[in-house]
Amino acid sequence: MSSQPPVRLSPQQERVVSHVDGALLVVAGPGSGKTRVLTERVRRLLTTVPGHFRILALTFTNKAADEMRERLADLGDERKRAYIGTLHGFCQELLAERGKFVGVEGTPNIFEYHKDRREILARAVAEDPALSEIIDELPTAKERNQRLDQWLAAIGRIKTHPITCAVLDDDYARIVNAYNTGLRACNAFDFDDLLLLAYQLLVQTPQLADFYRRLYRFICVDESQDLNEAQYAVICALCGTDFKNLMMVGDPKQSIYAFTDAGPQFMEQFAREFGAECVELTENFRSSQAVVRAAQALNPKYQVAGQLPVEGGCLLWIGQNEAEEAQLVVNRLVELMKDGHSDVEGPITPSRCAILARNRFALLAVEKELADRHLPFYKRLTANHENESELVEDFQLALRVLANPMDRLHYSALAKRWSVSESQPGAKSALEAIGLLATASSKPGAKTVAKAARVAFNSGGNPKFMEALVVLKSFADGLSENGRRAIYEDVTVFEKEWDQFLRSESGAKNLGSFLSSKALGATQRTVQDGIGLLTVHSAKGLEFDVVAIMGMAEGIFPDYRAQNPKDLQEEARSAFVAVTRSRRLLYLSYPQNKIMPWGDSKRQRPSRFLKKIGFN
Repeated sequence: MSSQPPVRLSPQQERVVSHVDGALLVVAGPGSGKTRVLTERVRRLLTTVPGHFRILALTFTNKAADEMRERLADLGDERKRAYIGTLHGFCQELLAERGKFVGVEGTPNIFEYHKDRREILARAVAEDPALSEIIDELPTAKERNQRLDQWLAAIGRIKTHPITCAVLDDDYARIVNAYNTGLRACNAFDFDDLLLLAYQLLVQTPQLADFYRRLYRFICVDESQDLNEAQYAVICALCGTDFKNLMMVGDPKQSIYAFTDAGPQFMEQFAREFGAECVELTENFRSSQAVVRAAQALNPKYQVAGQLPVEGGCLLWIGQNEAEEAQLVVNRLVELMKDGHSDVEGPITPSRCAILARNRFALLAVEKELADRHLPFYKRLTANHENESELVEDFQLALRVLANPMDRLHYSALAKRWSVSESQPGAKSALEAIGLLATASSKPGAKTVAKAARVAFNSGGNPKFMEALVVLKSFADGLSENGRRAIYEDVTVFEKEWDQFLRSESGAKNLGSFLSSKALGATQRTVQDGIGLLTVHSAKGLEFDVVAIMGMAEGIFPDYRAQNPKDLQEEARSAFVAVTRSRRLLYLSYPQNKIMPWGDSKRQRPSRFLKKIGFN
């Protein structure tokens, strides 16, 4: 076991790390060493508290979990006494091991995409005479689609509110039951089911809940300002009435997921219900003085007891249009990577830089600028990578069918994409069914997908996934440059995700586990090469030496849909989070003119947040 030098802690941090028994609420501002105190408290408990026990450390992101594991690697086998991962990941493992009591057999197959869940609901409605009648009475297709979307949103709200929505009226109960029946017919679950079913499992089987309370003597929860009702309910069900060794860490100023009904109210509820001791971490060990001033301008309640003696910088760039805005930002990043900066230690590499925006559309021009100049970058604009090529999208559909032969939804989608009949008599397995679909199809690439599937999964042993991806690349080599590039980019993402999955601590290394991990975002590399292109929400928990926030105009940031005070407060918190992703240098920009989706040019007004920061 390698030795690790002692970590220096401030008095506030030491108070958290040395806490043993009893409930503890830690209010931790940006850059205050939140991950450090979480990690060091786990280390202290594992190495100084006697007894046979485990620790449950629940993080908000896979990146935070990876960082904690890496910092505790020197503990060797002792580290394995701590489960470090996201709450969704923990619930997935709980259901995979014990889920038969709530109808889950093995690793849950997750339908994470909105289009899939909507199709399940549409089919369920079509098969239910009462629900079909409600839909058919609507006069236009637009209204019928809107009603389906309203129902799907209502299902999500119901599942994420297991306490307040425990009793449903007959109409909504019928809708939810029809939708769930459609999912189960495909042997599938949605993202919200992981929490809901884990909660039901713990509540309905008290012996199991008691077993986990005895197994995990200490529970630590990160980013608790972004808990929703279902997440808090699972944690409370784990704790029961007597378990008090729960620590929650969070910052109400950084709560930016109100659209999921998450919020800091559960921090307050925890403090009240558990009688938690409260500790505030008010130093900022991350950001330069210029960044801290910008953050304080956005939220005057943000007080910093101590900070770095580094000035840093905060500058505004204004482009005539989106293309010029992108050029200004990229030019500055290129200068920094060439010449460095006196307030940034060491060379400024692409991976130390990030470009953020409120939405992914504000990053389109800078993505083109980076590509045109052959600068390395990566995108994290959604929870999961979206395939650019039809070939790899088809391959991913085939993987779903292979992992879950009951998945008629994705089997039907594959048949439709290949313009063939779903009925393929004579198929004795999912692999044979995919082969017969490909044989009947004239679509270029269909037979390649079937061949890749055979290469990967015809061996009877562990999947030969990398060899299957070689088959896809071989097909791409015969295409034009654009077609080849799209496939190669998608395949590269798959290669990295598969490698990350094999390195993970998850149990079974089979296709189903891989796809479930992929659905939870656990297969994404948390540290990547190149300049990061990120939406504000996908940047949560990350930090960079140089951060540029683009599209700082009214209607973009804050978003045009934020019209009431509550939504505008959420936008302000998002701006606060975006600014505090920077360690040293912060650049803000906006275009004076923007081409709207319908083709008109619109004059842009600078964001109200710029005025707050001091740019008049």
